Amino acid sequence: MFTTFTTFTAFTLSIEHAITDFATWKSAFDRFADARAKGGVIGQRIRRPIDDPRHLIIELDFETSQQAQAFGEFLTNVVWANAEASPALAGRPTMRVLEPMQP
Repeated sequence: MFTTFTTFTAFTLSIEHAITDFATWKSAFDRFADARAKGGVIGQRIRRPIDDPRHLIIELDFETSQQAQAFGEFLTNVVWANAEASPALAGRPTMRVLEPMQP
């Protein structure tokens, strides 16, 4: 039985998109490590559905919703707008900012 809850206060930029190749995508993701740090990312998770290896869910954590929104704009206007910066991206990403809730 699970009875312990962890209080989590970060805002999360949740991103979903299809990819053509994970290794290529991960290499491009890694090139933006400095941009994530400068943008205020304090935590990150990369996940994928067990039945779809070409679909990713990326969760980037921030101290404020404004930081999350600003980084989302950076991704949209700089990274995803340039095929060279996002070589394995397939289709249009979706994203939303999630706020922390009490369990």
